[in-house]
Amino acid sequence: MEETDRKILALLAQDGRMSFTDLGRATGLSTSAVHQRVKRLEQRRVIKGYGATVDYEQLGQPLTAFISIRPIDPSQPDDSPERLRGIGEIESCWSVAGEESYILKVRTATPAELENLLARVRAAANVSTRTTIVLTTFYENRTVS
Repeated sequence: MEETDRKILALLAQDGRMSFTDLGRATGLSTSAVHQRVKRLEQRRVIKGYGATVDYEQLGQPLTAFISIRPIDPSQPDDSPERLRGIGEIESCWSVAGEESYILKVRTATPAELENLLARVRAAANVSTRTTIVLTTFYENRTVS
């Protein structure tokens, strides 16, 4: 990937609403050239989308946790992501190597809500869980360098 495309990605990762004009100024390209490069990056799915950085404390969900799951019965179908898709507190789901099969990033308002969520996850996917609660987030969603 060209250095100019990497710079465009880094700028958009910092501010997904940056205008093509401002991207052009920052990269030394014309607005039209930047527009073409961004469209190409989108078409190649290097840029998958644009989003807002949310302050979950202000949304009433200050508790972040990671839940590692593994099937109670290893012979059961590997369909946990589908079984858990409708649970709104789950922000992310990653397939991982190791003892667990998946790691879920979740957000809730209170420890009691997390406990309730754990029960729903176990019941929906027939899994055992191991939970890590986040105390402090120093950085998250770091930009491309």
